[in-house]
Amino acid sequence: MARVKGGLNARKRHNKVLKLAKGYRGARSKQYRVAKQSVMRALNSSFAGRKQRKREMRSLWIVRINAAARINGLSYSRLMHGLKLANVDINRKMLSDMAINDADGFKALAEVAKSKLA
Repeated sequence: MARVKGGLNARKRHNKVLKLAKGYRGARSKQYRVAKQSVMRALNSSFAGRKQRKREMRSLWIVRINAAARINGLSYSRLMHGLKLANVDINRKMLSDMAINDADGFKALAEVAKSKLA
């Protein structure tokens, strides 16, 4: 039986990594060994970045809700507590959207929260 050399598979693997490293500076985009390290690190960072983006978005929603709540005479924590007492199940993303696009609706929710707190 003829001997099979692994050159084709190695070349495919190298090209796959070098393609992912396209746009990196210097040896990082040209040499396989350096590119492999850079790509592994970049993929790890992108995974962490996707988790971090979710944290940042929640933080942004809370800032927006707090600003709108203070316009209506409440703090963020008192607004959320009042809504919980009133059994209003609405997530922070929707509250933030209401604070920006539907001020009257948000004001109504703030009044509901105030009435439950009093």
